Amino acid sequence: MQTSFISADNTWVLWAIITGWAAFSIFLEQKYQWAAKISGAIIALIGAMLLSNLRIIPTESPVYDQIWGYIVPLAIPLLLFKTNIKKIWRESGRLLLIFLISSFGTMLGATIGYLSLHNYIPDLNKVAAMMSGSYIGGGVNFAAMASSFEVPGELVSAAVVADNLLMALYFFVLIAIPTMAFFRKHFNHPHIDQFEQIKLKDNETIASSYWGRKEISLKDIAFAIATAVAIVAISTELSKYIGTLIPTTNGTLATLNMLLSNKYLIITTLTMIGATFCSSYFENIKGSQEIGTFMIYLFFVVIGVPASISLILQKSPLLLVYTTIMVLTNMVVTLGFGKLFKFDLEEIILASNANIGGPTTAAAMAISKGWTSLIAPVMLVGTLGYILGNYFGILMGNLLM
Repeated sequence: MQTSFISADNTWVLWAIITGWAAFSIFLEQKYQWAAKISGAIIALIGAMLLSNLRIIPTESPVYDQIWGYIVPLAIPLLLFKTNIKKIWRESGRLLLIFLISSFGTMLGATIGYLSLHNYIPDLNKVAAMMSGSYIGGGVNFAAMASSFEVPGELVSAAVVADNLLMALYFFVLIAIPTMAFFRKHFNHPHIDQFEQIKLKDNETIASSYWGRKEISLKDIAFAIATAVAIVAISTELSKYIGTLIPTTNGTLATLNMLLSNKYLIITTLTMIGATFCSSYFENIKGSQEIGTFMIYLFFVVIGVPASISLILQKSPLLLVYTTIMVLTNMVVTLGFGKLFKFDLEEIILASNANIGGPTTAAAMAISKGWTSLIAPVMLVGTLGYILGNYFGILMGNLLM
């Protein structure tokens, strides 16, 4: 394995780079118009890609696992404190429909890619199962499908490498779409229009206007962090407990066990319940969006790190082609049916993001673009993907044999 300038166990330096680059990305987004158009999320992601591919930082480290294991779970409840489900049900219903259409696009792409490449890639039906699960749900579904179909370790590694690079490129394209004249001309985009109507001061960007200074107290910070940690802690323990209640003696029960004991699903559910039935408490906590959003920027940095271009070229160019077919088909189907059924461009983009990237990346994009009324709905339907991903993944793995 090729070494990097900064070793994988140099914890504090890696944390300094991750937090520093996330902060610098936010600074650029709020300081310069060109950066605001790209978005700080993409700047964070591309910078991490460059650092890892130039071998300045490692592609794997326990620090990145800490981001996934602690920062991402904490960001979810912080970003959902304002999600009173009674208020968002109507909006989430629209997003659910386009999300399901987007899921169909994922499965169609898996089928097209399989028919095109199954003579060149061994066990491609197993890859189809893993990627269908992942591109409708998330990483937990990828792991579940790899285990269910007993996928060889080297094939799993190659698929992960291909997926990492493609995801980085995909997010870049998806975030760029709202800035393109073609899409603005042919799709409705009320959330973009509303956000751009904000009157900016001199030398101010949309991002700096939205994320301007707000009233916040020490108590707000304390309650935001303490509440989020408590939700994650309770969810983690519930996940373990539910996992022991449901036996795994057969495939159906094993799938049920995995779904109901999913920590992220429990975190989202508990936060939603709290924000709905204890809305006065959650809505009065200031600063939760800001803290959660910074954590999401750390997540975007980590997403870009494993996208090793050299490993793609060495190990999995055909798998990269296969996953590209899946993602492109997903986008074409989502945009096509979204236009047919007169969905807004923002809803279409977020539905595709929630499919391919999962609820966390979709929420992060909604935040970075200022589409605040869509954050909770896309988080809700994206989390539903964790449930649907395994069913669709198993279906594709068995059909494409």
